[in-house]
Amino acid sequence: MPNSTQATMALRKLGLAFRLHTYVYDSSAQSIGRQAAEALGVEPNRMLKTLMAEVDGKPVCAVVPSDCEVSMKKLAAAMDGKSARMMRPAEAERLTGYHVGGISPFGQKKRVPTAIDESALTHATIFVNGGQRGLQIEIDPNDAALAAGAKITALTASNG
Repeated sequence: MPNSTQATMALRKLGLAFRLHTYVYDSSAQSIGRQAAEALGVEPNRMLKTLMAEVDGKPVCAVVPSDCEVSMKKLAAAMDGKSARMMRPAEAERLTGYHVGGISPFGQKKRVPTAIDESALTHATIFVNGGQRGLQIEIDPNDAALAAGAKITALTASNG
């Protein structure tokens, strides 16, 4: 598996430290994020999933723990909007340049407002998609926020 994707190139350009982890991607998994966490032996709350959504019709990116659901109400509020909804997979792929199951918050084709759930800060490192299926980036959550130009805020519907 190549160790260079748009995501890793964006992180290297910023001079941020990170580690790559590969695993066998299972497209039939009920939860892709939890499957990745299990494959890598990582707690599901450290394995973050990247979700593309729309707030008041404008694209946004939400990064939340794989064992949580994003609260559309909290996402809309975080982006100073009234309502949020998940983006259609084909639109998410067109906008980011990544395939679903491999969408990273880093190095997207079009940069959009991004938010990372505040629970990420409770960990020394978190895991986020590396820009292709079966590739995860382990990174300091503050560096992840910096690289994605993200705000850190409450995004989940529950605490786990």
